[in-house]
Amino acid sequence: MTSALFKKKPCGEVNEWIEELQNFKRLTETQVKKLCKKAKEVLSQESNVREVQCPVTVCGDIHGQMYDLLELFRIGGYPHDTNYLFLGDYVDRGYYSVEVISLLVALKVRYPSKMTLLRGNHETRFTSQVHGFYDEVMVKYGNAKVWHLFTEVFDYLPITALVNGKVLCMHGGLSPSIKTVDDIRKLERIQEAPFDGPISDLLWSDPEDMQGWGTSERGAGYVFGADVSKTFLHDNNLAMVSRAHQVVDEGYEWCHDGHVVTTFSAPNYCYRLGNRAAIMQLDETINPTFIQFDAVPRKKSGGDAASLPKRVSWHTYV
Repeated sequence: MTSALFKKKPCGEVNEWIEELQNFKRLTETQVKKLCKKAKEVLSQESNVREVQCPVTVCGDIHGQMYDLLELFRIGGYPHDTNYLFLGDYVDRGYYSVEVISLLVALKVRYPSKMTLLRGNHETRFTSQVHGFYDEVMVKYGNAKVWHLFTEVFDYLPITALVNGKVLCMHGGLSPSIKTVDDIRKLERIQEAPFDGPISDLLWSDPEDMQGWGTSERGAGYVFGADVSKTFLHDNNLAMVSRAHQVVDEGYEWCHDGHVVTTFSAPNYCYRLGNRAAIMQLDETINPTFIQFDAVPRKKSGGDAASLPKRVSWHTYV
C-alpha cells in the first residue's frame, strides 16, 4: 500500500531537486524560495527538543564540504531507509555551502520523520555573513536573496534533540541558564540566535578538562567541566550528551568520563587540517558505534557530474 507521503504532488518536485543537487546542479532562486517555504512549514511543527528514536545515525559539522557529505551518505546509508540526526554547522568554510544546505533542507522536506536538522552556531545571519556562506551565495546567484531565504529557515531549526529520552544532543554544549530539558522547551527559538543567553550557549559552549564553568575564548557560550555534565545528566535522568562544534583528529572524541561525546563529520576541515571524520550510530539500546572516513577528492570545477561516482537513488518513485 502506497503511503500518503508518496502520493503528494510536491514530493515529485522535491525528488527532482534532490536528484539535481546530488549531481552538483544548483537550484534556481525560484526553486529555493519554494523549498524554504516548505521547510518552514515542516520545521514550525517541531519542538525546541526534537524527540528522536533509535536506531539513529548522528552527524557532526559538514561546513559546505559537499563531496564529503555525499560520502557520508554512501557509508551511512541513504535517507529513505536511515534515520539521521545532524548537529548543525552545514554552511561556511567549505566551497559548497549552497549545495550542502540545499540538499539537506530538501531531504528534510522529503523525509521529515527521518531527517533531523539541528541549528549550529553557523546557522545564523551574523556568522554566515562573515565566514563564507553569504559571499558564496553572492558569487553563485549574483544577489543575496538565497542567503536571506535560508537564514529564515535557520531560525526554525530545533536547537536540541533527545534520543530515546536518554541522549541530549545539541551543536555546542550546556548552559548555566539551563537546569532541565524542560527549560529548553520553554525557549523562544524562532528568531536570529542571540549573542548571549541559553540559546547562544547551546550553540557555542564547549566541554573542558576542568571543574565548574569558565569563560570561552570563542567570545560566546561557556566552557564547562565534568562536574557540570555529571550533575546535569543526573538531574535529568540522562545517559550522555552528544555534540559537535569542535574539530577532533579522529572524527569523534569522548570526554568527561564518557558522559560527553563530540562528533565531527567534515574530514580534512577547511581542506587543510588533515583530520578524519566520523558518524555515530546509536542502536536500539543507545549503544554507540563510530564509522570513520577520510576526505574524498573534489573536482576543481565543482560541477562535473559525469565524473562523480554513480550512486543509488535516494528515494523510491511511485
